[in-house]
Amino acid sequence: MTLKEEREIKKAAKLQEEKERIEAMREFEEKYDSFSYICGIDEAGRGPLAGPVVAGAVVLPKGKRILYVNDSKKLSEKKREELFDVIKEEALCFGLGIVSPERIDEINILQATYEAMREAVNKLSVSPDILLNDAVTIPGIDIRQVPIIKGDAKSLTIASASILAKVTRDRIMAEYDLQYPEYGFAKHKGYGTKAHIDAIRQFGPCPIHRKTFIKNFI
Repeated sequence: MTLKEEREIKKAAKLQEEKERIEAMREFEEKYDSFSYICGIDEAGRGPLAGPVVAGAVVLPKGKRILYVNDSKKLSEKKREELFDVIKEEALCFGLGIVSPERIDEINILQATYEAMREAVNKLSVSPDILLNDAVTIPGIDIRQVPIIKGDAKSLTIASASILAKVTRDRIMAEYDLQYPEYGFAKHKGYGTKAHIDAIRQFGPCPIHRKTFIKNFI
């Protein structure tokens, strides 16, 4: 067997493995297949000290498979960026909800996350008849909800939503980095790294810091 043939066989085996992984991630989509529009929901940015919380809501066409989709935390930035475009292209529809740091301080991060999720669902161009959520039940929504623990690793639609939310939030933080370069937002995206906490101590908070999250550092 030539080296080229060996490579081709390995490549085919890898592709088959990926297809099987995606099939496993369709467990909940199969389970609720009787529903017309299944919407996956996830958020990015509950934990950072700065910036908004962003929620994504995605409805994929029935039976849709998108290879390489996974929990956004398990993907490289480059892969997330690639999949961001693919998901937007392939989805039946998607919505994004963005809630500001001021609002997070006002109503707390959990309520702000729910608000972002409701906003994302309200932006969908079709009305979903079931929501697959990453671990939460969203108050104030009259649609059947299925909270799935670690849903972003178990459901293709939730994972797709997690990628849209994560990439959107990362891009927002990269924009803020241009406005407030001394904090290093492009690198840590507002999370509480040592470099970020040191910058808060040195320069004080900036307008996108969540005051309720940084009171221990200032």
